[in-house]
Amino acid sequence: MKILFISMPSIHAVRWIENLNGLNHDLYWFDVLGKGELGTKLPLHQFINWKKRKIPYIKGEHSLKRKFPFLYNSLQPFLEVTANEKLAQILNEIQPDVVHSFEMQNCSYPILETMQKFRKIKWLYSCWGSDLFYYKNMPNHILKIKSILNRINYLHTDCQRDYLIAKSLGFTGKHAGVIPGGAGYRLGKLENYKVSIEKRKIILIKGYENLFGRALNVIKAIKKSDINLNEYEIIVFGAHLGVQNYIKENNLDIKVHGRHDLSHLELIKLMGKSLIYIGNNISDGMPNTLLEAIVMGAFPLQSNPGGVTAEVITNGINGYLIENPNDEKAIATLILQVLKDPELLQSAFDSNKIIAKERLDYTVNQQKIVVLYKQIENDLCE
Repeated sequence: MKILFISMPSIHAVRWIENLNGLNHDLYWFDVLGKGELGTKLPLHQFINWKKRKIPYIKGEHSLKRKFPFLYNSLQPFLEVTANEKLAQILNEIQPDVVHSFEMQNCSYPILETMQKFRKIKWLYSCWGSDLFYYKNMPNHILKIKSILNRINYLHTDCQRDYLIAKSLGFTGKHAGVIPGGAGYRLGKLENYKVSIEKRKIILIKGYENLFGRALNVIKAIKKSDINLNEYEIIVFGAHLGVQNYIKENNLDIKVHGRHDLSHLELIKLMGKSLIYIGNNISDGMPNTLLEAIVMGAFPLQSNPGGVTAEVITNGINGYLIENPNDEKAIATLILQVLKDPELLQSAFDSNKIIAKERLDYTVNQQKIVVLYKQIENDLCE
């Protein structure tokens, strides 16, 4: 088939697409956000550097886009070449069998108008993060979400929760199944980066503090608690500026890595040395970092928006669920419980090794992905 992928330049999109290497599909990628090239050695024709102005920049455009995005979107076709226009050109040029868009708000909204015009082309959409769970409650988003769910032919989700949400919002197409957003992990290779439980002394915290992330509540919980952490090293990764400033202003003994300081492999290696991993937010899909913590043997403490984390973590067995991401006291209590229970740490380590092999292994998920596209191919032949 001819498959046109539409996404942001993400490591998770790269890892997904590379599952199709050697399967004789013609693969294309549209840089819908105009962010630049997709880093992959896979034979992949990339549509990049397409953004062009139709008229010179008008003073106040950026402010209008920030304050009144929907008004700006209505004016955008008069100002510059839009994603819809460029996609129409691409579709006419390559005539793909299927368009596969990753993520809703940034990568699927901008192409809806064109995809409505090219109704014969199959559309597969991968639901990421808070695409449905958070934005379904926002009046200025719900109509567009329903329009996309009505148009797409196939839906891939990284959790069962989002499939149920999609159905409740009118999706009647085919569910391609629950597959991790970044596909699977090569467990054999990653085993080399894992150390035994008794050698692990790192408490690793995801440092997102934004619309969804609540890392500061974790750091404040540790700061205010009576947890004796002298024998542990606390490391925050992916830290937003507010988190970095808080740690610095309070002179906390915490090592900080900014948003883009670590490569994906460096983070994986760090997880392989971490005793505990903590991710805390008010909205998400199935967090890739949670799955990576499970794969690398770090005991996960993860928030549970909409019950999504409970699909992979059984509370008190292979991790702990943070039921209230704003409850600093409860978070501190969970951390203390883990540190006081070496038997739980070891049993969770063993349990997560089984979960990783059965649900997160590269080969297992690659086969699911191959079957997904084979189903589309068969449908095209009918």
